[in-house]
Amino acid sequence: MKRIIKQIIRDFHLSNRFNVKPRDLKIPIKSKKIITLIGVRRCGKTSILYDTINKLTKTIPKEQILFLNFEDERLELNSSNLDLILEGYLELYPYLDLSECYFFFDEIQNIDGWERFIRRVYDTKSQHIYITGSNSKLLSQDIATSLRGRTISYEVYPLSFKEYLNFLDIEIDFYSSKSLAYMQNALLNFLKEGAFPEIIEEDTRTQQKILQEYFNVLIYKDLIERYKVQNIVALKFFLKRLLASTSKPISINKIFNDLKSNGIKISKNSLYDYLEYAQNIFFVLTLERYAPKINLVEKKVYSIDIGLNNALIFNFSDNIGKSMENAVFLELKRQELEIYYYQDRSSECDFIVLDRGKPINAIQVTYSIKDDKTKKREIKGLLNACKAFGLSKGLIVSLEERDSFEVDGIKIEVLPLGEFLILYYTKER
Repeated sequence: MKRIIKQIIRDFHLSNRFNVKPRDLKIPIKSKKIITLIGVRRCGKTSILYDTINKLTKTIPKEQILFLNFEDERLELNSSNLDLILEGYLELYPYLDLSECYFFFDEIQNIDGWERFIRRVYDTKSQHIYITGSNSKLLSQDIATSLRGRTISYEVYPLSFKEYLNFLDIEIDFYSSKSLAYMQNALLNFLKEGAFPEIIEEDTRTQQKILQEYFNVLIYKDLIERYKVQNIVALKFFLKRLLASTSKPISINKIFNDLKSNGIKISKNSLYDYLEYAQNIFFVLTLERYAPKINLVEKKVYSIDIGLNNALIFNFSDNIGKSMENAVFLELKRQELEIYYYQDRSSECDFIVLDRGKPINAIQVTYSIKDDKTKKREIKGLLNACKAFGLSKGLIVSLEERDSFEVDGIKIEVLPLGEFLILYYTKER
């Protein structure tokens, strides 16, 4: 095993610079903290590590960097033999001062007891450690306790629209007709195909095959193997129902009844477990309803990437409004904002943005407000939310429209989705 580890390390040191495009997320290089990147599989965590390594090798020898991917099938490691990594590294380079070395451990959650190893390396060898994982349990209370005060954690998502344009080499210029046309065409593809980096330049058929394969890997490797799920038929049914419920409140009771009517036996408790598992692996994310009552926990569900929905659910792409709302949700999450949805007896507002617990913005998302009925509904939900939280303005995000008007003393701004995704919170913050 040590020989294999040494071979992997040496091959890495003899390899060329990584050919990766930078992401907007910038992680610190000399923080002396354990930098943790978590997110769904294939969202680009490893590429962020590669980009960081490229930057480091401009100032230090590559031999001072150790990179291991724990999904490499050659690495048969467990908590009892993780020390072979350090032994093999020092045998290759006995002259190195480990305190000056950088350690990159990709998908480390595959090793039971990894946190004790990382803590020991941090406390005794080096304070330059970067880890990634595809499971939100990396932030669980137990691990947070084990690594308390030693970590800075970042959540990584599939590409933002701005990153998507950069990957396609499309110039962002809101004053160029040509650029605007390219950007709007890219936006429609972004809403349909999703933004996993690997699929961007593939044809539609290949994209769907790749996304379906992602789904299968998520099911079998991250759910069935990790959580020992036995009822695979019920699990697949449940996950597809989650995707079909994108932007809607999730009803475990309804899914339970649907499973029952299809002759699939499963307990409600198991379905609640499945929902937790799906969130743990970032297959879906949930949004709670804003309510002062602590016991009121109603949740909407959103997909980690709308491309999965369109690859797995027939005709989901027909509802572009859902895709738009999902895109806005993910952008707000990327901005690390505290968000909820708001609902009263007669209306709903898609997103309430909070700053240190205080509502500061209300946002509605809709395909268009040209239809009077739609316009009245969206404005009503936005106004009621603004009045409930004492806000003087609200925002409607549409596909292409732009407007500004006032209703009941509240200013309402209408912005095109592309501009919101690229500029809005960058400008505001």
